[in-house]
Amino acid sequence: MNQPKRVAEIILKGFRRHFNLFQAITAKAKQRFELADWQAYQRDSSQRISFYDLRVNETIAQLKQQLPDECLNEALWQQVKQHYIECLTFHPQAELAETFYNSVFCHLFDRKYFHNNNIFVESTLNKQCLPAPIASVYQSYFPAQDGLKATLRQIIASFNFATPFIDLDRDIRLMVQHFIAQSSHGKRAIYQIRFDILTCLFFRNKAAYIVGRAVTPDGQQPFIIPVLHNENRGLFIDTLVTDPMQMTIIFGFSRAYFMVATQVPSALVHFLREILPHKTLAELYACIGLHKQGKTEFYRELLTHLGQSKDQFVAAPGIRGMVMMVFTLPSFPYVFKVIRDKFAPSKEFGRETVKARYFLVKKHDRVGRMADTLEYSYVALPKSRFSAELLTELEQSIAGSMTIEDDLVIIKHLYIERRMLPLNLYLDQASDAEQAIIMDDYGNAIKEMIAANIFPGDMLLKNFGVTRHKRVVFYDYDEVQYMLDVNFRSFPKTDNYEDAMFAEGTVCAAPGDVFPEQMATFVTPQPSIRALLFDKHPELLDAKYWQLKQQNIRQGLVEDIYPYPDETRFYHDY
Repeated sequence: MNQPKRVAEIILKGFRRHFNLFQAITAKAKQRFELADWQAYQRDSSQRISFYDLRVNETIAQLKQQLPDECLNEALWQQVKQHYIECLTFHPQAELAETFYNSVFCHLFDRKYFHNNNIFVESTLNKQCLPAPIASVYQSYFPAQDGLKATLRQIIASFNFATPFIDLDRDIRLMVQHFIAQSSHGKRAIYQIRFDILTCLFFRNKAAYIVGRAVTPDGQQPFIIPVLHNENRGLFIDTLVTDPMQMTIIFGFSRAYFMVATQVPSALVHFLREILPHKTLAELYACIGLHKQGKTEFYRELLTHLGQSKDQFVAAPGIRGMVMMVFTLPSFPYVFKVIRDKFAPSKEFGRETVKARYFLVKKHDRVGRMADTLEYSYVALPKSRFSAELLTELEQSIAGSMTIEDDLVIIKHLYIERRMLPLNLYLDQASDAEQAIIMDDYGNAIKEMIAANIFPGDMLLKNFGVTRHKRVVFYDYDEVQYMLDVNFRSFPKTDNYEDAMFAEGTVCAAPGDVFPEQMATFVTPQPSIRALLFDKHPELLDAKYWQLKQQNIRQGLVEDIYPYPDETRFYHDY
């Protein structure tokens, strides 16, 4: 066998091993759900994040061992790429295999070799002719044959849940009622309706989601059916989600990746894009757990946008961070975060601690309250697209992470997140009613994070953002810790204000001690904003509340956090 072909096959074999292991741990999600084994599910979800890098490193080690002289031969690798392309003609995971190839190459070669002759900057996957048709990932059902309720029963039965439903007749009756009430498509005669249902379940946290669409002469009505597990009784359908905004939130960037078993990701993602048209390919690949493919698609989207726009990178609005230097491109809805060379004196940790904390969040259940991050190395951006003011500030703050080569700014390590309006800036321009709603949601965000064993650390309003759906999301992770690593304490009880101030100033605090009472002054200096928060969430000032949450976590209790409004849940109609 010639050397280019041998190299290509070693990489492809490494990818196959990765994808098989990835699918094997993903397939466990159904049994975890049926057994209500939430802690095992969380372990699987967390471990899966590291699978990709482990397999890439294994493949590189194999190449260095078997073909040491070929590892840095650029001319040979251009032949390797051609052999690799031939192997992907009808490969069901072609786009993922391309990304795996890129990762291997980029670990071996210097950045100057990162161009389309050597790697897949552009995909060879034909978006108009996928390895398998989109129809291969869904099953169609026709209510005209057996009636609407019988068809819905067939859909549920197709997933072969090992755990019985508590009252499936009731759930189907409620689904029909809500479908008719929520959508004009539901008012069509049954012979004018077709259901297209994805054959794979979407698992996350304590739910299994059925995803599909109703097709009628009026068009299509996408929907999501959340199935939950009452550990003591059985399964039940919790609601029917048809609202586009709520569907977007369920597939949002602030939630953990779904566990979805699929052999043809491109077909699945393109179906999802048909029912969620505002989602990008990058977002959808990340949603189904293929976050490395999400990174690849995002980088292509960034390059395309840079080629089609003319505005300049500028410093992100808001108060400057003490750990991260953050900039943005106004026409592109993301922020770029680089770890500063020097931190403020109050930040008693270093660069590696920051990276570890960002990875902690990556592996954890983000419960809809923590933004996903895309982590990149050696990103090259056109120097001409940086404003003079920003370039000066970057040279002063991140010189150790940045070099300028000819007309390019090279950033050695970079995080990218969805851009949100900082909560403190949102409050400055919000009406009284909007302030009350958003501070209530800020309190809910804190509660949901701590229930998921995440202590945000720095809870200043500037470290939270407001999404376009008016949800509060945390995005500053340099002080994140597990709840169980923190010691929540109360200040000594006193009879008057002067004694209270004296006690607060003289109490001895050890590393890791946190006094929830301090939230009253620490979160914001504005009394009116504090009142909006603590009128709704007074328990946040009580150390016993935080200690109770710690106790729940130690006992293995996984709390229910729903990605849709409580008022839409079926139990109200029981």
